[in-house]
Amino acid sequence: MPQLVFLPHKELCPDGAVLEAEVGETILDVALRNGINIEHACEKSCACTTCHVVVREGFNKLEESDELEDDMLDKAWGLEPESRLSCQAKVVDCDLVIDIPKYTVNMVSEG
Repeated sequence: MPQLVFLPHKELCPDGAVLEAEVGETILDVALRNGINIEHACEKSCACTTCHVVVREGFNKLEESDELEDDMLDKAWGLEPESRLSCQAKVVDCDLVIDIPKYTVNMVSEG
Protein backbone atom coordinates (compact mmCIF):
# COMPACT_ATOMS: atom_id res chain seq x y z
CA MET A 1 0.00 0.00 0.00
CA PRO A 2 1.56 3.32 -1.02
CA GLN A 3 2.31 5.97 1.56
CA LEU A 4 1.89 9.70 1.19
CA VAL A 5 4.32 11.73 3.23
CA PHE A 6 2.97 15.22 3.84
CA LEU A 7 5.72 17.64 4.76
CA PRO A 8 4.95 19.95 7.70
CA HIS A 9 2.62 22.85 6.90
CA LYS A 10 2.19 25.50 9.59
CA GLU A 11 -1.62 25.45 9.55
CA LEU A 12 -2.76 22.19 7.97
CA CYS A 13 -0.36 19.62 9.45
CA PRO A 14 2.30 21.22 11.63
CA ASP A 15 4.13 17.96 12.32
CA GLY A 16 3.73 16.51 8.85
CA ALA A 17 2.08 13.13 8.33
CA VAL A 18 2.64 9.71 6.83
CA LEU A 19 -0.62 8.34 5.42
CA GLU A 20 -1.64 5.04 3.86
CA ALA A 21 -3.36 5.40 0.49
CA GLU A 22 -5.17 3.21 -1.99
CA VAL A 23 -4.04 3.17 -5.60
CA GLY A 24 -6.46 5.32 -7.60
CA GLU A 25 -7.43 7.68 -4.76
CA THR A 26 -6.64 11.32 -5.31
CA ILE A 27 -4.05 12.98 -3.12
CA LEU A 28 -6.78 15.34 -1.91
CA ASP A 29 -9.09 12.51 -0.85
CA VAL A 30 -6.31 10.84 1.14
CA ALA A 31 -5.50 14.13 2.87
CA LEU A 32 -9.14 14.94 3.69
CA ARG A 33 -9.82 11.42 5.01
CA ASN A 34 -6.96 11.90 7.44
CA GLY A 35 -7.87 15.37 8.69
CA ILE A 36 -5.56 17.42 6.49
CA ASN A 37 -8.06 19.95 5.24
CA ILE A 38 -6.53 21.15 2.01
CA GLU A 39 -8.77 23.84 0.60
CA HIS A 40 -10.79 22.73 -2.46
CA ALA A 41 -13.10 25.56 -3.43
CA CYS A 42 -14.41 23.93 -6.63
CA GLU A 43 -15.32 20.66 -4.89
CA LYS A 44 -12.75 18.65 -6.86
CA SER A 45 -13.96 19.64 -10.33
CA CYS A 46 -10.65 21.05 -11.61
CA ALA A 47 -12.04 24.57 -11.76
CA CYS A 48 -9.67 26.32 -9.35
CA THR A 49 -6.18 26.01 -7.89
CA THR A 50 -6.90 25.95 -4.17
CA CYS A 51 -5.78 22.31 -3.79
CA HIS A 52 -2.40 22.92 -5.45
CA VAL A 53 0.42 20.77 -4.04
CA VAL A 54 4.01 20.10 -5.02
CA VAL A 55 4.99 16.44 -5.34
CA ARG A 56 8.59 16.46 -4.07
CA GLU A 57 9.18 12.73 -4.61
CA GLY A 58 7.36 10.35 -6.92
CA PHE A 59 6.16 13.02 -9.36
CA ASN A 60 7.42 11.13 -12.42
CA LYS A 61 5.48 8.03 -11.39
CA LEU A 62 2.12 9.87 -11.48
CA GLU A 63 -0.14 9.81 -14.50
CA GLU A 64 0.48 12.94 -16.55
CA SER A 65 -1.77 15.92 -15.96
CA ASP A 66 -4.27 16.75 -18.66
CA GLU A 67 -4.65 20.07 -20.50
CA LEU A 68 -7.38 21.38 -18.19
CA GLU A 69 -5.28 20.73 -15.08
CA ASP A 70 -2.25 22.35 -16.73
CA ASP A 71 -4.34 25.40 -17.62
CA MET A 72 -5.53 25.72 -14.04
CA LEU A 73 -2.04 25.18 -12.62
CA ASP A 74 -0.80 28.15 -14.63
CA LYS A 75 -2.89 30.29 -12.25
CA ALA A 76 -1.55 28.72 -9.05
CA TRP A 77 0.55 30.60 -6.54
CA GLY A 78 4.08 29.23 -6.27
CA LEU A 79 3.92 27.04 -9.36
CA GLU A 80 6.82 24.58 -9.65
CA PRO A 81 7.66 21.91 -12.26
CA GLU A 82 6.35 19.24 -9.86
CA SER A 83 3.08 21.05 -9.11
CA ARG A 84 -0.23 19.18 -9.32
CA LEU A 85 -3.81 19.78 -8.33
CA SER A 86 -4.36 17.31 -5.53
CA CYS A 87 -7.97 16.75 -6.65
CA GLN A 88 -6.73 15.43 -10.00
CA ALA A 89 -3.50 13.60 -9.15
CA LYS A 90 -4.23 9.96 -8.39
CA VAL A 91 -2.07 7.79 -6.18
CA VAL A 92 -0.11 5.10 -8.00
CA ASP A 93 1.76 2.14 -6.59
CA CYS A 94 4.58 4.38 -5.35
CA ASP A 95 5.23 6.43 -2.23
CA LEU A 96 4.88 10.18 -2.67
CA VAL A 97 6.24 13.16 -0.75
CA ILE A 98 3.78 16.05 -0.80
CA ASP A 99 4.45 19.70 0.01
CA ILE A 100 1.43 21.94 0.53
CA PRO A 101 2.29 25.50 -0.57
CA LYS A 102 2.19 28.22 2.05
CA TYR A 103 -0.39 30.21 0.11
CA THR A 104 -3.24 29.43 -2.22
CA VAL A 105 -5.37 31.55 -4.51
CA ASN A 106 -9.09 31.28 -3.80
CA MET A 107 -10.93 33.39 -6.35
CA VAL A 108 -14.24 32.82 -4.54
CA SER A 109 -13.20 34.25 -1.20
CA GLU A 110 -10.63 36.72 -2.54
CA GLY A 111 -12.71 38.00 -5.45
